[in-house]
Amino acid sequence: MIENSELSELAAFAAVATHRSFRKAAIERGTSASAVSHAVRNLEARVGVRLLHRTTRNVSLTDAGQMLFASLDPALSNIRMAVDGLNRWRDTPFGTVRINVPNTIAPFVFGDTIEMLLKENPGLRVEIVATDQRVDIVEEGFDAGIRLGERLSQDMVAVRIRSNLRFAVVGSPAYFEKHGTPSTPYELNEHVCIRYAFPGGTLLQWEFQQKNGEFIHVEVDGPLTVDSQELMVDSAARGIGLAYVWEQRAESFLRDGRLLRCLEDWCPQEENIFLYFPSRKHQPAGLRAVIEALKA
Repeated sequence: MIENSELSELAAFAAVATHRSFRKAAIERGTSASAVSHAVRNLEARVGVRLLHRTTRNVSLTDAGQMLFASLDPALSNIRMAVDGLNRWRDTPFGTVRINVPNTIAPFVFGDTIEMLLKENPGLRVEIVATDQRVDIVEEGFDAGIRLGERLSQDMVAVRIRSNLRFAVVGSPAYFEKHGTPSTPYELNEHVCIRYAFPGGTLLQWEFQQKNGEFIHVEVDGPLTVDSQELMVDSAARGIGLAYVWEQRAESFLRDGRLLRCLEDWCPQEENIFLYFPSRKHQPAGLRAVIEALKA
């Protein structure tokens, strides 16, 4: 009969084998990399067989490790499905759901939802990691991710959760008084613009839609580049230049007159937001609760 400690060691080994990384396995299991490494060493000592090749950069399976993982992975999947099946006997879902979301849209996705979700599901924990860096949710141990209307790999299931985000070009009254107001996106090269840089250093292109439906992309220029939409809005309100941000970010500034819009007819209409997750037959109850809350 397998004891709890042995099962924990097997689960730790399976996580390392899946991700080929002690760090990523630790993220999935909600523990430290050293704890995962210790569990795998105990397992190897107990069975008397080396299961992993370890270097400073890579982790790979030995032949024995490959054989064990091939048998272990489906067995652990069946155990997870069996435990998750118990959720139907509970009043509320339980456990931790890890979600990755772009930092630029995180407040709009969760702002009106997260309080009620946690209140209605006291056994549920939600861990949100907001970053504009592209993330492989499976490799990084996330249950789901959130993106704008982008193409996803075929092994992912996408659920539309919101469709009310739209970009806006904004500037201060003082800026427009000094520099004038562009009437088309093609005039932006004559204006001072605040640029947005993603974590990898790629600059955001300003996207506009013509009356015939075709999209155009404009590479703007200006002395200030930031990685925060809040800072873009604040800088635009101070008259530094024009900013291209989600209109909800600038809503309070537009309402009190600190910012004005331009090129509104050129800004694309609503952008769909999708929650996506790996295709699986049995979906954890906690993730189902998150999906339903975000859809609502």
